Amino acid sequence: MKNSIRLMLFLAFVFVYASNAFCTATPPDSTTSIVDKTSAAIIIEDGRTLFSKGKIKNALIKFRQASVKDPHSWKAFYWVSKCHYRMNNYGYALKYAKLAMKQGGEKVNDEVYFMLGCTYHRLGSLDTAMINYKRALEALPKRRSNELLVEHHIKECDFAKVELTKNDDNKFGKERVRGDVNSGYDDYNIVLVDNNTIYFTSRRSNTMGGGMNPDDQRFYEDIYKATFDPETQEWDNVTNELGKLNSEGFDALNYISKDGLTAILTLNTTTTDRKKTTRGSDIAEAKYSNKGTWNTPKAIKNKSINTSFFEGSASLTADGNTMYFVSDRKGEKSSTDIYVVRKNGKNWGEAKALPMTVNTKGRETTPYITPDGRFLFYSSDGMLGMGGLDVYVVEYKGGSWGTPINLGSGINTVNNDSHFVYSEAMKKAFLAGYEIIGNKSSIDLYELNFTDFVIPTNK
Repeated sequence: MKNSIRLMLFLAFVFVYASNAFCTATPPDSTTSIVDKTSAAIIIEDGRTLFSKGKIKNALIKFRQASVKDPHSWKAFYWVSKCHYRMNNYGYALKYAKLAMKQGGEKVNDEVYFMLGCTYHRLGSLDTAMINYKRALEALPKRRSNELLVEHHIKECDFAKVELTKNDDNKFGKERVRGDVNSGYDDYNIVLVDNNTIYFTSRRSNTMGGGMNPDDQRFYEDIYKATFDPETQEWDNVTNELGKLNSEGFDALNYISKDGLTAILTLNTTTTDRKKTTRGSDIAEAKYSNKGTWNTPKAIKNKSINTSFFEGSASLTADGNTMYFVSDRKGEKSSTDIYVVRKNGKNWGEAKALPMTVNTKGRETTPYITPDGRFLFYSSDGMLGMGGLDVYVVEYKGGSWGTPINLGSGINTVNNDSHFVYSEAMKKAFLAGYEIIGNKSSIDLYELNFTDFVIPTNK
């Protein structure tokens, strides 16, 4: 189909070129020539192919080229907007969505209304977001509006407005973690060791080997360690020189045992040049040697834990005998789900998905189980929240799970909120969220004062 479209565009281009050969002059005006329009259309198709493959930065280059060839093309600006939205550059996404509307007029695709709704939503302009979502709902075919979950997003805006009227959006003193753990790149996934040591994950430029993921054209993940300076009250001495914990692929630390001798990680080396790579994103284990260094992480040999799909974000109880993790092995029915697996002696048993009262058809991710195994914190976009991923808590009691509870605006925002961890001993919690500066944003780590926090439960 795509080849047919390209062929038709090419033939149109050849026809126009041949026709122009017989013309002695082209009257100067402000319109785009048919040749440039045809060329721009071909470039847009190339960009859409790259976009569908997840190569967003490469796609953005194509759409920008198309907008230069045909500055009157609303389609080029629309796709530039979609690229920036996928890259979390919400200000730019809004700018180019507006340009698409201006250039397209009545010809513009009705999905531009949805893009405007999404960008205003992410930027916290909830009333304007709702206006555009409702326009999309009226203009789009019912099937398409259902696919885009337009009604769900309208309800999210309503929910967020109610949450924000409670005036408790800063009741936990939420602030960016102080020190060098936030870099301007994406920083997330804190693992608490003690009051003075944390590990976290980052996609900054000094990643091991300096490699970039060919799909999203961003640096690979690495594990970093930081220590707390009581004088400055900041986390510093940040380093990713952690021996064999980091590879030239994706590396994320998820858990360290109480004795400090066992680490559970998420590894993905499929896009590297290594001769032997992981099958996908796997959950691995590393042991701390008597030489004072970490041994090479090895994927857990259990077919119900590691498959050819994505597995990661493991969280374990204090005794190390129960593990929760994320997988997209049922992606045809739901996006990502949380699984639980328990040890039988020294080996892991069979992993099973949590019930659909906890999992949904949307994304469930970054679980954190309290040390006693009673409460599971996790992020989801499959339930009613403020927008994107919200943090929820659910209680495991009497052998069954309760109803998940949204933690509210003191913790959640209108953007993705994830990687929540809680230390009752420290009276603190940490999570990852978006820091929006100008037209761009990055994922940063935030700290919460949980001195007065009481885990909510179903009455």
